[in-house]
This record gives sequence, C-alpha cells and structure tokens, in this order.
Amino acid sequence: MIHKRPVQRERLFWGLILMMLLFVLILASCSDENTDQLPKPRAYPRVDFPEKGYRQIDREMCYFGFELPVYAEIKDYSGEIAGAINKQCWFDITIPAFHGKIHCSYYPINQTNTLDSLIYDSFTMVGQHTIKAQYIKETRIELPNKVYGVLFNLSGPAASPTQFFLTDSINHFFRGSLYFENKPQVDSMEVVYNFVNQDIEHLLNSFRWK
Repeated sequence: MIHKRPVQRERLFWGLILMMLLFVLILASCSDENTDQLPKPRAYPRVDFPEKGYRQIDREMCYFGFELPVYAEIKDYSGEIAGAINKQCWFDITIPAFHGKIHCSYYPINQTNTLDSLIYDSFTMVGQHTIKAQYIKETRIELPNKVYGVLFNLSGPAASPTQFFLTDSINHFFRGSLYFENKPQVDSMEVVYNFVNQDIEHLLNSFRWK
C-alpha cells in the first residue's frame, strides 16, 4: 500500500523554515545598526615627546645646582617677592612643549624663616589642593651632600600635581611646584604628568648644595 505524503504538513514545515530565516536576517540587521550607534571611545590629541637629555645648571649667587632637561628653560621670576633676600634664586623652569612650569623658590634658614615654619608652609600649600586631589603620595628624600626633603604627587584634577621641598636642615630651603597653563584633564594629561615627573625626579636626584 502506498501512503501519500500530507501536502499541508509539508507546506507548514517550509513556512516555518522561511520564518526562521527571516527572523535571523532581522536580528543581523538590528545588530549592525546598534553597532553603528555605539558611542566611540574618547580620543585625545597625540603627544610628541622630546628625547630625554639633561644639562647642568648652577645659578650665580645661589647655593645649589641640579641637572635640567635640555628642552626646559630657566625664566627669572619677575614678580615682587615679599621677604626674599636673593631674588635670583626665585625662578620658573618652563617646559614650552607642554605649556608647563615648575615654580622654584629659595629661602635661607634663619630666625625669620625657621625650618619648622618653612616645612609647615610647604605642607599647607599641598593641603590647599586636597579639595580636588583624590590621593596624595608623599615620598621621603634623603640624598648625599645633606639633601633631605619630601616629594608630593597628587592624583586627580589638582592645579599643581607635583610639589617638593629640599633642605640641608641648617642653612638652606628650596621648594618647587609644577603647574600647567591648560585646565587639568586627568585622562588626557596623565602621560604628560608621568613624562615631566621623570624629569622632576632626575632634578631631585642630581640636586646638590654649593
């Protein structure tokens, strides 16, 4: 006996196959559209870093010397300095490539500028940035030739992300603060901070009292 294939069931089967194929095509097209609409990651301008290199700096009538990056410049401080004895020992180390500067100041330790008051003022200046800073790292400095101090690294949108002070604890006190002219953008400036901080660490390690 020959059994005839039910035509209605066969049509239903192929109809389901066509519906499944159509459903898959719709999902694929929706996936492509969603992919095009996904937000693209934020892009930042490319930074071309200069080649590392250093030169010796000895300021006349100052009591210290250090090594400075070849792409940095010394700019004498032109403003009024209250209570300063030697204005030639107040200056900015400018880094034109990054629109940055390290404001440097020197104080002789005496009855007016005691070591305790100078250290207190340095910590106070760092404390002024704690409102925006997310974290402050303090690194103790102890080098030959009686060079002692503290290096402060501030994370977050702080106006001055790096500060430091150096002293021989008897006669001399030297302080530096890093600033950038542009508005702090942590994500885009992090690589620049890291690059400049390497130069600051080199300055500190090469620092000598005269």
